[in-house]
Amino acid sequence: MSDTTRDHPTGGEAARFWEDHYSGRGPRGKGTPNPLLAETAGRLTPGRALDLGCGEGGDAVWLAAQGWQVTAVDIAAGALARTAHHAAEAGVADRVTTERHDLAATFPEGTFDLVSAQYFHTPFALPRADVLRRAAHALTEGGLLLIVDHGSVLPWSWDRDPETRFPGPEEIYHGLALDPAGWTPERLDRPQREATGPDGQTATVTDTVIAVRRTS
Repeated sequence: MSDTTRDHPTGGEAARFWEDHYSGRGPRGKGTPNPLLAETAGRLTPGRALDLGCGEGGDAVWLAAQGWQVTAVDIAAGALARTAHHAAEAGVADRVTTERHDLAATFPEGTFDLVSAQYFHTPFALPRADVLRRAAHALTEGGLLLIVDHGSVLPWSWDRDPETRFPGPEEIYHGLALDPAGWTPERLDRPQREATGPDGQTATVTDTVIAVRRTS
């Protein structure tokens, strides 16, 4: 793990699950940014970014390569080790800091111009709305919170329950209970795209997009 990693101790079933998830030999991600993050952040002036649930660091490394100073957060030390390794390989290690958090208990310090929560799902109990509300409060004035959720079942997902309910973007936004005097939604949408899975399989998937701007 990089010597820039800040470790906030985690434990319990969720931490073990995600450590096991990232303990395999092969990569768990494509090493490329999530497309809706790239689409959105590509229009922004680089500043300080927070990547919640960074996984292997595809988003964090891409953001750093665009000039962002990135704090990459995950519950799994194995995920952060891979993120740090990929950042070093890409020559952006000086712009990526990894922090280990169980976001149900601790949250990174500081303020950010962009907070990214890409597919911030877990099979374990998590006060997700509280975490995302805290993320919104961690924005600088003018900063953007970008939440991208699954809006359909992925054939290659760890969770393929056909009974899964996918809340709409308006429901998710209203669940954040943000004061409209300080935050405003810029995008509430459910776009579709062609996605490629880890073994090359393809499918049409639906994303749920919530982009919130801090106005004061």
